[in-house]
Amino acid sequence: MSSNGHPTENSPLLANDGNQEHTDIQTATKSNPKVRATVWGSLTVLFVAAIILLVGFESLFGDAFAPWLGKLPKDPHLAALAILDKAPVIVHLPILVRGSYSNNASAVDLESEMPGHVDIPRLRKGKVGGFFWSTYVSCPDPAAAGWDFLGATWKVRDTLEQIDVSKLLIAKYPNTFALALTSEDVKTAVAEGKIASLLGVEGGHQLGNSIAVLRQYYNLGVRYVTLTHTCHNAFADSCGLNSGIIPLHGGLSPLGEVLIDEMNRLGVLVDLSHTSDATAKQGIAHSKAPVIWSHSSARAVHDVPRNVPDNILRLIGHGENKTDAVVMVNFAPFFVAAPGKATVEAVADHVDHIAQVSGKEHVGLGSDFDGIGDVPVGLEDVSKYPVLIAELYRRGWNKYELAGLTGGNLLRVMEGAEKIALELQAAGASPAFDLYKKRRDIGKKRIEL
Repeated sequence: MSSNGHPTENSPLLANDGNQEHTDIQTATKSNPKVRATVWGSLTVLFVAAIILLVGFESLFGDAFAPWLGKLPKDPHLAALAILDKAPVIVHLPILVRGSYSNNASAVDLESEMPGHVDIPRLRKGKVGGFFWSTYVSCPDPAAAGWDFLGATWKVRDTLEQIDVSKLLIAKYPNTFALALTSEDVKTAVAEGKIASLLGVEGGHQLGNSIAVLRQYYNLGVRYVTLTHTCHNAFADSCGLNSGIIPLHGGLSPLGEVLIDEMNRLGVLVDLSHTSDATAKQGIAHSKAPVIWSHSSARAVHDVPRNVPDNILRLIGHGENKTDAVVMVNFAPFFVAAPGKATVEAVADHVDHIAQVSGKEHVGLGSDFDGIGDVPVGLEDVSKYPVLIAELYRRGWNKYELAGLTGGNLLRVMEGAEKIALELQAAGASPAFDLYKKRRDIGKKRIEL
């Protein structure tokens, strides 16, 4: 710890309480002068030996002894592994099980090599400490949904199936996964050597135009909801997949504002990936709680609508008129670079740019593994996270900044959302009962049976 109280490179990532041990040593040494002399003599010898090794032989033994001396190895790959031991990556896993296994959890063997980017051996190799199981289902055909979004309500059914198969797979591997409902659950899982598993819903179309559905998803364990996917919905405008999508609401609809209010009250993270710029700006302004981009990159590095522009990145922070948030970088090559140019270095460029504009405490890793077809060179699956961490370490990121990137920043935002939810509930905030005005199946008047 430096003289001003800030951590240095020799400080541990996780603080330990050594008061009791210190007291025991003091008691023993005070009670017996010979013991005191022996203890302090031994400590002096060890200290001198450590200094000799560090100063005189660092070029030969530096990386081998670095962890013992509270330092990171100079080798970027070894440094990345050391960081990830204490601050494992948090990522999110989409829809492979539905598409390839028809949601038959018994047919899925995550302990063997899976066809996509994620399985337990590769999660362990990549030192993944937690991820969002994205209970995503695609936008409905516009003809089925209709201009008023009243069709295709089976998307709620499909989402429930995705929640079901996610929880079944988490339960199937209890020694590997732990369902996490809070930031404390995530920390506990990581401390126990398990992979914290959080649930998210990736699109407002999956709510069936109903805020009541949000509450039921929350009760089933969902802790983030993306306001839109590639389609507009009753709550908000999407950015689409390519440029040219025509806005519908001009950002959030009135019902979308109520949805955010209810998400804040419950403690569900507001996810602004896939939203239009207007929706993102209004979402930041309206939300009382910190927000996330679960899988978005920097538009200034690669200009596609799905990435976050600088004028929105500048709204993120801790100062006046800023909102705490974390932008979790997407690895999908289409969002990273021009065709054939997506590499681990290009992904690091997005991380660096977001950090430069918003601050290093506001960037994370979203990946979208198993939700994307192609991958960047060097980041072929979840086992490759150390390669990205090593690249950023080469660029000057220290262990605290990298610990934030790999999970700490997201946990801070989760804690912030949980705090706001507790405050709103303590203040007596009531559940939202607003109905989508275009619904024709439920009226405002009581119907006598």
